[in-house]
Amino acid sequence: MDFELSPEQQEIRKLAREFAEKEIAPGARERDRTEMFPADILTKLAPLGLLGGPVPEAYGGHGLDYISHALVTEEIGRADSSVRTTLSVQISLVELTILKWGTEAQKKDFLPRLCRGELIACFGLTEPEVGSDVAKLRTSAKRDGTDWILRGRKIWISNGSVSGLALVFAQTDPSKGHKGIAAFLLERSKQNYGSQGLHGKLGLRSSDSSELILDDVRVPDANRVGEVGEGFKIAMSALDSGRYSVAAGAVGLAQACIDASVAYATQRKTFGKPIAGHQLVAEMIADMTVETEAARLLVWRAGDLKDKGRPNTRETSIAKLYATEAAQRAADNAIQIHGGYGFSDEFPVERYWRDARVNRLYEGTTQIQKLIISRFATGIDAIS
Repeated sequence: MDFELSPEQQEIRKLAREFAEKEIAPGARERDRTEMFPADILTKLAPLGLLGGPVPEAYGGHGLDYISHALVTEEIGRADSSVRTTLSVQISLVELTILKWGTEAQKKDFLPRLCRGELIACFGLTEPEVGSDVAKLRTSAKRDGTDWILRGRKIWISNGSVSGLALVFAQTDPSKGHKGIAAFLLERSKQNYGSQGLHGKLGLRSSDSSELILDDVRVPDANRVGEVGEGFKIAMSALDSGRYSVAAGAVGLAQACIDASVAYATQRKTFGKPIAGHQLVAEMIADMTVETEAARLLVWRAGDLKDKGRPNTRETSIAKLYATEAAQRAADNAIQIHGGYGFSDEFPVERYWRDARVNRLYEGTTQIQKLIISRFATGIDAIS
């Protein structure tokens, strides 16, 4: 791949960076303190084409390549991981899944409204007793004429309380295991699913997390995504997209840690000189820089494969694993460099540390990524 960004890619990164610095970063601390969902920011993102970046223009998107999508996600993650999470669910988990698996009618109906921000979407996979083992879903889907009746609970659903559209996975036949899972699109105004917000989170406090409540929700078969039995495959492809954006966002968070640490370490003085002049502080900044650059290149490699239409599950898992772990180490070093100030939200690094932690959990934990990567290396599936 060519490591030189095209003029168009440089321009989209500049657009995203300027927007993030002007509209997202200034209010991040207050939104974090008050757990305020960034609805106004989404409204401003839509006219710029950043709510549907990789979606083709024919369906209301901007038609961005995947490297550009990563650049946008990195810049937004650099400013506020809560906003980045909201955006990743909207675009990577839902829009791109509809684009790949939806019918033409579904694409024409939902994608333009999602790209314009008229609908906020959520991805309903995780359940109270089902996380990594997706094949054990308990939410049921029973056929009733031309409709399906969905019943169950979903947990830790980003955008759940604020969503107008939910992509939900349910089991149609428990005897078939993962081959019985189906995917459905629920529009709240027509298929009235319930939700209950979750509070007291360690990080991502201004991103909405919710329980989804499906009490005999009637869904027309026209809202089924893919064939019955393809739900597991659809969920796994969606998670591939989600992992890519999580990895790109983690690069942005790690870069934010570097930026904050350099600014502080070049101004704060001890023993008669800036602390950046002390070797052990310099070492931490160097480590953060090397790992962030490596993570960024891993994300770009996965994006290059996506742009070429080539398989990329392995490369995306590697990028997600490395970038999220590197971001956590960067945040920890950033707090260490800031000393006591790093333990207070007077500086942003304590928020970076809290926000970094969940990246190692969602869209597949660090351990799940290792099992995926190992499967490619050995040919042995340690999950099933």
